[in-house]
Amino acid sequence: MLVTGPTGSGKTSTLYTALNEINDEVRKIITIEDPVEYQLRGVNQIQVSEKAGLTFARGLRSILRHDPDVVLIGEIRDRETAQIAVQASLTGHLVFSTLHTNDAPGAVTRLVDMGVEPYLVASSLEAVLGQRLVRVLCPECKVPDTSVHAKAFRSRMGIGPDVQLFKAVGCRHCRQTGFFGRHAIFEWMDTDENIRRMILENASTDQIRAAARAAGMRTLSEDGWRLVAEGITTVEEVLGVTTDKDTPRNHAATESSDSSETTPGDTAAGSRT
Repeated sequence: MLVTGPTGSGKTSTLYTALNEINDEVRKIITIEDPVEYQLRGVNQIQVSEKAGLTFARGLRSILRHDPDVVLIGEIRDRETAQIAVQASLTGHLVFSTLHTNDAPGAVTRLVDMGVEPYLVASSLEAVLGQRLVRVLCPECKVPDTSVHAKAFRSRMGIGPDVQLFKAVGCRHCRQTGFFGRHAIFEWMDTDENIRRMILENASTDQIRAAARAAGMRTLSEDGWRLVAEGITTVEEVLGVTTDKDTPRNHAATESSDSSETTPGDTAAGSRT
């Protein structure tokens, strides 16, 4: 499983949360990171040291000789690390790692570009989670946004009048910033049989994204508009970390009225970073 996003988007926090969920006395979990950001009870954590010759690839080879059940690789940076990670997953290890890509579908083509054979990617990759962080509006001072910009955005996105948009103001509670805390937005891509077939055919990122969306994937933009419609964040925050090119014009209004629909991203989005 891969988590993608730029530096500072909460990838490591998400991976540590996943490890905590599956950590018990039975599973043997080993991580190799640069740096080790959190100390996890019951988890063997290794710090990468380039000066000492301990790279991700060399450390990963040593880790696999200890027969772990779960391996966390801080980041897949090169071809050698990517190939070892794929081989580890094919031999029965659960592997978590991160990649620097713009979205979840882009992780597939990034692995292929690194030199991993498409058939290995198709066989080993189970899911990709793309994420970003947006600031949360301060509940003490947020006010409805009736600006011209907000009205233009409503018209362009097809947001109905029943959905209230908010803007930041600033107060003592939020130290005059208008925001208090951060919230993650996600897109979760399962590698189903259709996606695997497309990987084998060397499909482009756009083609894989289209297939994933047809299978029900909610994009980062769409998850962001859901938070806007719920009054959690602002339009500017979502636009600052995503692109709205994939967002249907009536998506935000539809999302606000269909609260019964849930995805793996909905569960994870309940916690703030």
